[in-house]
Amino acid sequence: MDELIEKGAQAKKASVFLARMSSDEKRSALEEIARLLEAKSDRVITANTRDLENAQKNGISGPLIDRLTLNPERISAMSEGIRQIARLDDPVGEVLYMKKRPNGLQIGQVRVPIGVIGIIYEARPNVTADASGLCLMAGNAVLLRGGKEAINSNIAITGIIQDALSARGIPAGAVQLVENTGRESAMAMMKLNKYLDLLIPRGGAGLIKTVVENSRVPVVETGVGNCHAYIDQTADLVMAEKIVINAKTQRPGVCNAIETLLVHRSLAGGFLPVICETLKKHNVEIRGDNYVTSLVPYAVNATDDDWYEEYLDLRIALKIVENTADAIDHINSYGSGHSETIVTESYANAQRFVSEVNSAAVYVNASTRFTDGFEFGFGAEIGISTQKLHARGPMGLRDLTSTKYIIYGNGQVR
Repeated sequence: MDELIEKGAQAKKASVFLARMSSDEKRSALEEIARLLEAKSDRVITANTRDLENAQKNGISGPLIDRLTLNPERISAMSEGIRQIARLDDPVGEVLYMKKRPNGLQIGQVRVPIGVIGIIYEARPNVTADASGLCLMAGNAVLLRGGKEAINSNIAITGIIQDALSARGIPAGAVQLVENTGRESAMAMMKLNKYLDLLIPRGGAGLIKTVVENSRVPVVETGVGNCHAYIDQTADLVMAEKIVINAKTQRPGVCNAIETLLVHRSLAGGFLPVICETLKKHNVEIRGDNYVTSLVPYAVNATDDDWYEEYLDLRIALKIVENTADAIDHINSYGSGHSETIVTESYANAQRFVSEVNSAAVYVNASTRFTDGFEFGFGAEIGISTQKLHARGPMGLRDLTSTKYIIYGNGQVR
């Protein structure tokens, strides 16, 4: 596609400019982006209103509407995230080591920008600001391709970012938006290996699977969040209820919300009916195993597919387990490797859980809703990687750099 080739070439050229920018120059640009986002928030909200109206006409569900929605508070949070990025240590140029070889060569390794990063994402306009800020601070150009649901919001946010970059003398190719939201543009972007150095999908399981299976560009797999909470027999049950309700209902349409609740069998007679009643009051549909449905009359029978499901909605799968080992086995069998939590007063059970659960973020006595770049102190995140190479968990600045070797000699030959 002509648009992608043209913008890819512009991004490649801009990446050379960005790689030689100083830390102070990048920070100044980010501060200007944050300032303009707040100063021009009315432009963003007007555009977002059009997106919300279109989404409602197309029958998009409540949690996805929540992801799509921008308001003054969320725009302020976007700006604060960018300011936090500006305050972080610049990873570019960091010397990882420098050693002298017996032949006199000085061999060092330093952090460098990756180059041009492509982001394919769905109805998440905040990604436009977060990704731009992180990529810029790490010295990378970014090519954004959002979903049709947020196109007006994304155009408005990208326009403001480009205004800020222009005010600091940075080429527009540093941050660009692919405005064609058809499937063909996403497929073409996956083949843009002449210009893109890395491709990051952010969205549902279908989008991520498509990108992983079709991309010629190296991919970081992110985001699918079949997250679990396990309530151990030693748990503080008041704490357990608080964590479960927060992790499931605060924002059910995000990837760090829990989708499955595991409860120790010894708690089935007491805690189980209580937590189910509380979930019901929050309009959460319960899909349980046979034991759960025998105790909770309004729970429906779970199928095997429910244990794998990322609902992104007010729905939860609930299973009774025998012990910590049983809970760990269920999570490692059905989970997506995102975020899991155990609620327990047992040090041994907590340590076994964090050691053996194979996920990017594993919690003890806390909500999974904290798996987030902002909450981890990264300012923002480019995505939450559920793979093991080259990054895992919330991806911040350092995860958007590569390394290269620098060798100093004085005439050595081999």
